[in-house]
Amino acid sequence: MRTELASEPGDADRPNEDFASVGLPASGQGGSVVVLDGVTPPRTGTGCLHSVPWFTARLGGALTELTVSLPDVPLVDALSRAIARTSEAHAATCDLSHPRTPQATVVVTRWNPATVEYLVLSDSALLLESPQGEVTPVLDDRLALLPRSALATDALVDSTLRNREGGFFTAAADPSVAARAVTGTVPRDRVRALAALTDGASRWVERFEEGDWTDCFRLVRKEGPQALVDRVRSLERSDTAATFPGRGKRHDDATVVYVEF
Repeated sequence: MRTELASEPGDADRPNEDFASVGLPASGQGGSVVVLDGVTPPRTGTGCLHSVPWFTARLGGALTELTVSLPDVPLVDALSRAIARTSEAHAATCDLSHPRTPQATVVVTRWNPATVEYLVLSDSALLLESPQGEVTPVLDDRLALLPRSALATDALVDSTLRNREGGFFTAAADPSVAARAVTGTVPRDRVRALAALTDGASRWVERFEEGDWTDCFRLVRKEGPQALVDRVRSLERSDTAATFPGRGKRHDDATVVYVEF
């Protein structure tokens, strides 16, 4: 088995808000990948004493432990338990009802000799490659389908779209959000390799349109996760439209995990 991971902050002066792990149980009978993209809060605050990296480390650590130690627990239940455990860790000190309480997008995949399970919540991506080389993207596209005008201000997003019906969902303080994730299971012999990407890395496809998901996967497989991050950074530096409204941050935290069975 080949596993590779690259994770890089968008700004050297700010901590990386992404989280990534590869869990390989001692039994050698399977494994899991967890990738989280912490949501950068506005300057107005979150109602929480803790940073986004604190939250993603807590949630990611819990989710990694649960997916490995409880292989028979469905991924939706594992995410729900991990959110509950993380919420309990700071419920006494923080306002978890605040719409900007620390939160993250989620990609989880877990495999054993028979199956590959997956869960995707919000705008990170999972790519599955078949033995024939066909690449299937697993995406939660609810955020992408919202009109750009609906995302014009943070206040509007928080009040009408974030973790609400008709909007989009992230892992925050409510364990029930796990049921909103895109989930599925495929036979293990139909997956040769997989890659999980936060949206800072998937910009290569979704923002800069340098290729499709198959091209992106082939780049990662041939040159490694860091090569994809490096190419995104080069494109960001040359993107003259990056400061235009609606384009988002010039540089975002970027994480790629690759697993080849």
